[in-house]
Amino acid sequence: MRTLITILLISCGGWACADELRWGFATADGMPYVDVHEQQLRGGFIYQLGQLASQQLGFDAAFVETPNKRIDEFMQRGRIHVICNSNPQWIDKPERYHWSAPLYSEEDVLLLHSQHAPISNLHELHGKTVGTQLGYVYSEELMEAFAKQQIIRQDLRDHSAGLNLLHKQRLDAIIDMRRPLRFQLAKRADTPLRINPWVIERYNMHCTYSPQLPVSAELLDRTLQELRDKGLIEQMLNKI
Repeated sequence: MRTLITILLISCGGWACADELRWGFATADGMPYVDVHEQQLRGGFIYQLGQLASQQLGFDAAFVETPNKRIDEFMQRGRIHVICNSNPQWIDKPERYHWSAPLYSEEDVLLLHSQHAPISNLHELHGKTVGTQLGYVYSEELMEAFAKQQIIRQDLRDHSAGLNLLHKQRLDAIIDMRRPLRFQLAKRADTPLRINPWVIERYNMHCTYSPQLPVSAELLDRTLQELRDKGLIEQMLNKI
């Protein structure tokens, strides 16, 4: 998944510091991926990955909030050098960019109110209103159902707003990545909300690099793959 404003944690004259590697992030991804306070990335998996990979490459890490609709612009202009938690299917003409090997996997699932019956296929969502993240791209079948208004898409301001609407049963379901939903539910032990068993889509997560990347793509590839192969990426995801 995939989205808003732009803030650098480290500022230099203009955009660039010679020894700075700039990582894009989407606030809407939520924890465990991003922990954002006052529009600055303070923690979460993307923060930890960016810090660790940058350090190993001899760079300072900077983090830039990146709206989904401006990923291409930011990448082409060098506003960001790297964006992770991404997949080639979510970007127009992905062949324009260099993509890392798969680093971890995710899956889109539904969050339901406990008073609602489980949902086992797309047809059972027809006529229902589903909370979504602004600018996010979902499975081809689901996007087609949204376009035909067989399923009503309602973009949510943030995770908390969506959970509140679902709690009040003003939504029929929320669709999101499993890890952020699991993180939110763990903080709400008495919630009547639950993750639906049906997996809408499984996919691999990659990082993709700007043409303005200040280090060779092959070197960044090796660095990220080494973190994956040593189990450090999985460890970071599981510890948060």
